[in-house]
Amino acid sequence: MDDDSKNDISGTAEDRAPGREMNGDLQGRVALVAGATRGAGRAIARALGERGATVYCTGRTTRITPGRRPETIEETAELVTRAGGRGIARRVDHTRPLEVEALCAEIGKDAGGIDILVNDVWGGDRYVEFGVPFWECSLDKGRLLIEQALWSHLVTSRHAVPWMLERPSGLIVEVTDGDHFGWRGEWLYDLIKMATIRLAFSMSRELVDRPITALAVTPGFLRSEEMLERFGVTEENWRDGAAKDPHFIASETPLFVGRAVAALAADPEVGKKAGRVFSSWDLAKEYGFVDADGSRPDWKSHWERAFGGPYPTADEDAYATWFDGPVERWLAEQKARGEGDPRGA
Repeated sequence: MDDDSKNDISGTAEDRAPGREMNGDLQGRVALVAGATRGAGRAIARALGERGATVYCTGRTTRITPGRRPETIEETAELVTRAGGRGIARRVDHTRPLEVEALCAEIGKDAGGIDILVNDVWGGDRYVEFGVPFWECSLDKGRLLIEQALWSHLVTSRHAVPWMLERPSGLIVEVTDGDHFGWRGEWLYDLIKMATIRLAFSMSRELVDRPITALAVTPGFLRSEEMLERFGVTEENWRDGAAKDPHFIASETPLFVGRAVAALAADPEVGKKAGRVFSSWDLAKEYGFVDADGSRPDWKSHWERAFGGPYPTADEDAYATWFDGPVERWLAEQKARGEGDPRGA
């Protein structure tokens, strides 16, 4: 990768948003936000920048290599810098292990390691077939969706975590849709979004003796660039979208879930949350952050009013059967005897 393609957009104090009160509790921390071109990923990168982090913003759409939408990773990096951090754009296809391995090695060499990993690669809207029964869905689209939205997370975690082990502590965030274990309306969409929740849990079990916390985070009804376009509105008149779907009135900007992730990254007790999925609205109540307009959207409260409660949150009771399962207890017994996993090589 040559110098021109690296797009290191660190900026100066004059580039940053005037009048912003800088919260530097993530200064010195290095974040990799995979899938930072737009939507939640872009906002998470920006929110980490608000707290002073250095953020590597990755994706495939750049000013040199445009995609089907206008947003670019360079723009995201600039937003990070203006917010108070240091944004660095890198073009990476996270489905390609060699590209991801090279990226992580570069970060390790230049920054000494990775403190925060956010797996937000999605790009699956073109492949999900809502309203089509699974026995009629395109298998080609299904394979691409799994590669794009799940395989990419596995690849990135595989190559990033060794560089996280070099740091005193770390946080892995899997971005999903929904803090519940219910059906999500389409077989592959349901598979992917539950798989990312399960991936956070599985990684947390393997990291139980390491200073790295893995968890999952969900936004509510996300008012992303693409969603605004779909509703035919802008951020200025977004409430008009409720005429098309009344639940849109309870939507949130991507910055809301961005600030949720940043709050988790700044929490020295975040390890207590390992393995579970958390929502932007619940984390806002816990940490006290607000959305871009100063409001505090609450998708759960809206859902309970609209559909009748209670909302089916994946709480401690829902997770009860996930922890201390038969295999985990068996492996703990093997470890206590000084033996490894007998299923290994």
